[in-house]
Amino acid sequence: MGGGFFVADSGHGREYQEGRVTYFVVFACIVAANGGLLFGYDIGISGGVTSMEEFLTRFFPDMLHEMQNETGHETEYCKYDNELLTLFTSSLYLAALFASFLASTITRLFGRRVSMTFGGLAFLSGALLNGFAISLEMLIIGRLLLGVGVGFVNQSVPLYLSEMAPAKIRGALNMAFQLAITMGILAANIVNYITPKLKNGAGWRLSLGLAAVPASILLLGSFFLPETPNSILERGNKEEAKRMLQKIRGTVEVEHEFLDICAACESAKSVQHPWTNIVQAKYRPQLVFCTFIPFFQQLTGINVIMFYAPVLFRTIGFGKDASLISAVITGLVNVIATLVSIYSVDKFGRRALFLAGGIQMIVTQFAVGSMIGWKSGLDGEGSLTPVDTEILLGLICLYVAGFAWSWGPLGWLVPSEICPLEIRSAGQSLNVSVNMFFTFLIGQFFVTMLCHMKFGLFYFFSVLVLIMTIFIHFLLPETKGVPIEEMARVWKDHRFWGKYTGVDSGDNNEDGDDVYIFSVKA
Repeated sequence: MGGGFFVADSGHGREYQEGRVTYFVVFACIVAANGGLLFGYDIGISGGVTSMEEFLTRFFPDMLHEMQNETGHETEYCKYDNELLTLFTSSLYLAALFASFLASTITRLFGRRVSMTFGGLAFLSGALLNGFAISLEMLIIGRLLLGVGVGFVNQSVPLYLSEMAPAKIRGALNMAFQLAITMGILAANIVNYITPKLKNGAGWRLSLGLAAVPASILLLGSFFLPETPNSILERGNKEEAKRMLQKIRGTVEVEHEFLDICAACESAKSVQHPWTNIVQAKYRPQLVFCTFIPFFQQLTGINVIMFYAPVLFRTIGFGKDASLISAVITGLVNVIATLVSIYSVDKFGRRALFLAGGIQMIVTQFAVGSMIGWKSGLDGEGSLTPVDTEILLGLICLYVAGFAWSWGPLGWLVPSEICPLEIRSAGQSLNVSVNMFFTFLIGQFFVTMLCHMKFGLFYFFSVLVLIMTIFIHFLLPETKGVPIEEMARVWKDHRFWGKYTGVDSGDNNEDGDDVYIFSVKA
């Protein structure tokens, strides 16, 4: 794999040599990316636990009683419509929303690694509380602690990966976080298939308690992780930052990259209030994408599948075991498609994956809604034949694959790589908080929306994916191969965003003549 280079033709003609990809940086990124297991495991486990009778008997007996004594006015669409039960699922994401703001300050002042350690510890505490819960209050407190862990981890890990990785493989290494999320979801789906068969009501305890495993992996791993050069320099240790940069790049010739990081750090020091600065006109593209990418990511409808996969599959006509097996299958498709994305993101670019995945999701969501409507109708009284279930599962797998090689990993990659150092922590916190807020809304209201909108809910998400695909086509420039501290050039050259990024930028007139050349050889 040949090296890439960067030329800034502003009178100096300097060459920016990236060095080689070292085992050290790959290992560090893989360890850090394991933070995604926490988020993924929780997404996957929630739907299975909330469909276990032992769990419902202990914590939600009224709902179980209603399900066992149907009044006749309920349809299959409304079978699991219970606000208290959905609050159990979605409370975690509300806690993560608020935790991400605190994580922004911790990450900036004490480093990315400290935030990962704190997130792992909080998630571990929540997992243990949930596993040993004897009351609903204990269960909810555990969920809130899980949320704090998710907020800290989701804020710090993507930043860590983007800063550690060389530009030519930054996409692939950053997407290891999303790969870990998908592996967590798959592991949870497998656990959900096994644990209901356990006797004495131990199934739900084991399902919730096993969240301690990914938390322990991250917690232990964080003690051995190096800090990023950007973070070290941001906290004032110039020599240590340079040594770390040389180590992760595998060469002592890092002067030009180090000078760029130093310049970014000096700019960051002049910013006392990142949350105030991110709303300035020159940061308008970063503000827009750190807000709308997570907003759109959640409105793809993916959590309709991942949160409530067992519940959803049972609602639309699958048997109990079949619904759990189907959830495992979609989880496996999620992992495989994410691997495809990791392979292709630094070859074909971010935009190509966004657009191709968007088209795939539009078509499959529309097809799923049409088939459910055709078979179940407005009253939800229809039934699916074995062939119908296979077709429906195939369509859902195609939809999951479309998300997994586009909006899934890119929703974390792009916001983490587009912000300059002075607003990077705030930008990522904004990304996480918007993501968690709409994850909370989807988790809280999806079952109610399914009850009222019926199969039209899938049409609703299909239209939203169409809107977000148009948004990407016209407004997102390509960021493939661009060094993270030089990302500002991408916005200055964009026909729409250029009018914002030139405002109060602090650059002299010569900057407009800068030319960038990237060369990446397979």
